[in-house]
Amino acid sequence: MESVLLYLLGIVIVLVGLIVSIGLHEVGHLVPAKLFGVRVTQYMIGFGRTIWSRRKGETEYGVKMIPLGGYISMIGMFPPKQPGGAARNASTGFFDTLVQDAREASADTIGAGDEERTFYRLPFWKRIVVMLGGPFMNLVLAVLFIGIAVSGFGVPQQSSTLTSVYECVLPSTSDRQSCAAGDPQGPAAAAGLKPGDTILSIDGTPISTFAEISAAVQDSPGKPLALEVARGEQRLDLTLTPLLLERDVVDAKTGKIETNADGSAKTHEVGFVGITPQQQMVAQPVTTILPTVGDTIARTANIILNLPQRLIDVGQAAFGSGERDPDGPMSVVGVGRVVGEVVSLDEIPVASKAATVFGILGSLNVALFVFNLIPLLPLDGGHVAAALWEAIRRRFAKIFRRRDPGPVDAAKLIPLTFGVVIVLGGMSALLVYADIVKPVNLFG
Repeated sequence: MESVLLYLLGIVIVLVGLIVSIGLHEVGHLVPAKLFGVRVTQYMIGFGRTIWSRRKGETEYGVKMIPLGGYISMIGMFPPKQPGGAARNASTGFFDTLVQDAREASADTIGAGDEERTFYRLPFWKRIVVMLGGPFMNLVLAVLFIGIAVSGFGVPQQSSTLTSVYECVLPSTSDRQSCAAGDPQGPAAAAGLKPGDTILSIDGTPISTFAEISAAVQDSPGKPLALEVARGEQRLDLTLTPLLLERDVVDAKTGKIETNADGSAKTHEVGFVGITPQQQMVAQPVTTILPTVGDTIARTANIILNLPQRLIDVGQAAFGSGERDPDGPMSVVGVGRVVGEVVSLDEIPVASKAATVFGILGSLNVALFVFNLIPLLPLDGGHVAAALWEAIRRRFAKIFRRRDPGPVDAAKLIPLTFGVVIVLGGMSALLVYADIVKPVNLFG
């Protein structure tokens, strides 16, 4: 029962984190819009039916039933078809009707005396600031959450403390998990090492990580190593002689085994002692936060750039026998499920759970940041692209002394917006279905 409650708690954490991220994203649009004098009629978190709202000044603030998005309503999002001209009468084409309806809906929000407070009348750079305010807030949240994860709780690292010591050496081809009479004793056990020991130095060189232990052992096959070991309050001096093993040489770039001229695998001698390290959370310096966020942005952008193939892979896994890619796209349902599993697992330390949860919330905000920069309406990047195109047109008109072409008629892009919404809806439906029937498995 406790595991179930913890699982539900993880889902609630994701839902609350998502709502906060969406709410602050819209605040990122709201604040500059009001500072620039645009009349904002609504600030809403969610879609669908309004379950709570309150009007303060000229803006209605509220929460809707489906907390999977949000919006602010600014008057005059689209300019009239011709400056000072009247909207044309009904059109017979479906897409023409969409464009006309968008213009009429935009015009209907403009009251008497509000003509100068419309969004489309803002200078292009102010429109860009308004539209980038939302993604910028997600970027700030990503830095905050990832900073808490890596510098507050730390990242898991293999320590110099041992969690297990192999009593014997088994052949790599053996299926046995326990020692039997006649098996050679493990070098670490023969040296007197025990689980819980912390290796302080090797041959007088201080040791702080398991990577340093591994490097010293692998470079010293058959060579005695002098260890200084902490066992509780005791300090012990032990001698460890790594067993000599033949290992295949693997190309670092391709991951393939290198071969000799006769086709046989190349090998090299390495040392083996039979120990495994403890994992510990190590807080990272604050200087690692921005590079970590940058790496997350790069990985997210790569997923989006390869989204068609990624979605094909998700579809094949959901409707076939394939497995989901742990690094592939997930819906909010999948993210909630992963966090629920992390929080409910007893074997994961609390600090590691917290770091994972904050890291996932940070990655979620990175996804919102990158995705909203795609230059397609109705995403924020689409409005930014329209403002930039308007600035370019007007600049060229000024250079060549032509008539000012006026604001870009973004309403003409409504048919494309309609198509983008359909694609996004289909993508969301596929990911939700896949996260239900074939969820990502991060724990084997």
